[in-house]
Amino acid sequence: MKLSPLSLVFISGLLTACGSTNNIERIAGADTITPLHKEGQREGRYHNLYPGKKTYPNNCESECYPSDPHLQCKEENEHCLYIGEQTIPTLNTGFTVRWLGHAGFMINTPNGQHVIIDPVKEQFDSPVDLAFRLVSGFYRQPGDWLTKSELENLDAVIYSHLHYDHFNKADIEEIGNKPRYLTPLGMGDNFPDGGFNISEMAWFAKTNIDDLTIHSLPAHHFSSRVLVPFIYEDNDKDLWNGWLLEQNGKTLFFAGDTGYSKHFSDIQQRYDDIDVCLIPIASYYHEENGNWYRYVHTTPEDALTAAQDLNCKVMIPWGYGNASWKMGDHTSHSALLRLLHMYDEMDSQTPLYILNEGESVAL
Repeated sequence: MKLSPLSLVFISGLLTACGSTNNIERIAGADTITPLHKEGQREGRYHNLYPGKKTYPNNCESECYPSDPHLQCKEENEHCLYIGEQTIPTLNTGFTVRWLGHAGFMINTPNGQHVIIDPVKEQFDSPVDLAFRLVSGFYRQPGDWLTKSELENLDAVIYSHLHYDHFNKADIEEIGNKPRYLTPLGMGDNFPDGGFNISEMAWFAKTNIDDLTIHSLPAHHFSSRVLVPFIYEDNDKDLWNGWLLEQNGKTLFFAGDTGYSKHFSDIQQRYDDIDVCLIPIASYYHEENGNWYRYVHTTPEDALTAAQDLNCKVMIPWGYGNASWKMGDHTSHSALLRLLHMYDEMDSQTPLYILNEGESVAL
């Protein structure tokens, strides 16, 4: 087949873009935190602000998963739809939030910027994708995804950390190099080549996209990216972040994967009460390693406590759902059942808004 000159130019440009070097900048300042070990075996690797044994203000001890009439399921707590009537809080923030599934969100800002957070379209990057499927026999159902028009009009792509369920190289290649990518420190070298503009940010660093201010915040988690399953030689060489979007005096907080710690109170003290809080409620349960799972993931009651610490004007939970991986969960919706139960048990005063995958809410 003979190609036209125009086709040859197009293909040449495409190949050049795919092989072009990424532009990586590091954003830090006098007021930021870079939590590196200074000596010993962990020298040069990152750590949490508040390490060590944890005590938790609230704990569900028994009967944590009662049925709820607002959750309609095809099987027991699986393949569910939340059907409860909800009142949208009158916040007038201008933010619109669409849940893509798991940790993924599409955010439209008050002044019209388009931002996606932790987008993962389907399963994991290869070869962990295949290994997970062979070992577990489970394959995640795809969540909601962006239209071609939405992909072409993104201003920013934000990643909380590089675990496979939050960061997928195939998705980056589909999204392309037009938007600006914001990541924790050290994460840029995990990107494929392609001329991507990447800003690595320390904790409490900030940057701007037009009049949208984006703050990089602490989370209580860890970091790893492996080629061979269960061998974690790169543990904590890259940082893990939460994020805060700020515009017109209104704020939206994304907690990232995180356990409960004093860092939530630190955030509130620094940024005042938060308007919209996107907080995880899943991946905390494990029969053999329950303490470790909870150490780096918030239970539903931990998430409610965190929302109280932040003085959230509305909390939107995530991590459960039909497009979740059910890592450290009984079922796809057990975490949501526990949240609804503990919300009443704790007499929580934080307004909740529950989304199903693909749903949006204007706040």
